[in-house]
Amino acid sequence: MAGSHLYDYLLGATKSPQESLEKAIELAQMIIAMDDGYPSGHALLSCLYPYKREYDKAIAEGERAIALNPSGANMHAWYGVSLTFACRPEEAITSLKKAIRLNPFGPSWYFATLGGAYRLAGRFEEAVSAYKKALQRAPNSLLAHLGLASAYSLMGREKDARAEVAEVLRINPKFSLDHFAKTGLLYKDQSENDKIVNAMRKAGLK
Repeated sequence: MAGSHLYDYLLGATKSPQESLEKAIELAQMIIAMDDGYPSGHALLSCLYPYKREYDKAIAEGERAIALNPSGANMHAWYGVSLTFACRPEEAITSLKKAIRLNPFGPSWYFATLGGAYRLAGRFEEAVSAYKKALQRAPNSLLAHLGLASAYSLMGREKDARAEVAEVLRINPKFSLDHFAKTGLLYKDQSENDKIVNAMRKAGLK
């Protein structure tokens, strides 16, 4: 249920985005109130707290999830998400690569998130490689196409960036850069959010 409310928020499928986000956090907190030893509850909170700009809480929950289940690929992947948003990309890369080692056949978002961490670290070629691996697993991954569009734009590869924008609009003709900036760009350092928005706008997204 918490995940459903989060997706409502991310996809713009709710008339009350803030209410949906608060409900997701409330439900995730209920999980660990019922069982503090349930690692996925802590991992979910580590993903949710960045939406409230509560990065220290996100990191703490991610660390708790891994302590409870050190061999859980999702624990490391979700922790990588929170580290990325906290602008700690090198640590995020380490955590996400461990998730992929633990589950080499994991979901596309493992690689898309790794691409975001590489992009944040300025390691653009590695970011492109990770995003392409994400697309091998899920060719219609909006997150991966958006990541490639921004990475190519930041690299000055304008033609490639525009091609990725075309894919974004094929998948979601109603894509809104303003909505994405509010719901998908949660970096602690606002200049990083601005950098990506400007790169996407330069590539042709609106």
